[in-house]
Order: sequence, then C-alpha cells, then structure tokens
Amino acid sequence: MTVSAPVERAFRVFTESLDSWWPAGCHIGRADLAEAVLEQGEGGRWYERGTDGSECDWGRVLVWEPPHRLVLTWQITGEWQYDPDAAHASEIEVRFRLRAHETVVEFEHRHLDRLPEGRAMPDAVGGDGGRTGVLERFAKAAASGA
Repeated sequence: MTVSAPVERAFRVFTESLDSWWPAGCHIGRADLAEAVLEQGEGGRWYERGTDGSECDWGRVLVWEPPHRLVLTWQITGEWQYDPDAAHASEIEVRFRLRAHETVVEFEHRHLDRLPEGRAMPDAVGGDGGRTGVLERFAKAAASGA
C-alpha cells in the first residue's frame, strides 16, 4: 500500500501510535479494548490492555530497524487465543520505503502453518474486516500525522 506520508512518520505512526488506528473491536481479551500497545525495540511486546486493566499479549518484536523495517511475532491461534509458545508463532514483517513523496508499506504475514488451528487464520485476517481494513485505517492515520 502507498501512504501519503514520509517514511519516518509512517513508521512512527505504525509503531508509536498503534492505538490511534487499531480498531477497538479487534481484540482477544475478555474485556473491551482500552488500548493497543507496541513496545519499541527488539524483545518488546505488542499487546492489548482491557478496560478492566487486564493485559493480553499478541506477540513480540523480533526486528526493530527504524524507520524501514519491523518484524513481529503473531502468537494468536486460529481460535483467537494467545499462544505463549514462540515456536507456534507466525511472523508479520512490515517494510517502509520512500517512493517520490510517499511511503510504500509492504506487509507480509508468513508462517501461518506454525499456528495451532492456523489454517483458519488466512480467511479470518483477510478482507476488509481484517488485515485490509486495519491497514487502511493505518494509512489514514499516517497521512493525517496521528
């Protein structure tokens, strides 16, 4: 996807302002989503904080190369539960590169076969209600400087 923002801003909005564009309905915890958080740097967590103060992990930061590359584990099963076993994790890689006065954001979700019940995941995260819709929200937030 192409984002109407410089690379640095696109990376910053994606990583530091996750909560500004992550849909409130996209959560796996028991409580409603209060905040989506991505901790900066390799080894950082990405997780949700519920309205009751509970936290539910989604995965970890594997690669942190601002402002050009980010790799995260996705440790959520096809049954929408967190799996603490990193051997079962799929990976999300996001690359940011400058083209003219815009940023090309390349998104890859790989190794879904590692997830228990992972066969259900490609259908669940695709389409407008899944990955596509979430990334469109990110593009709007980055363009506005959220």
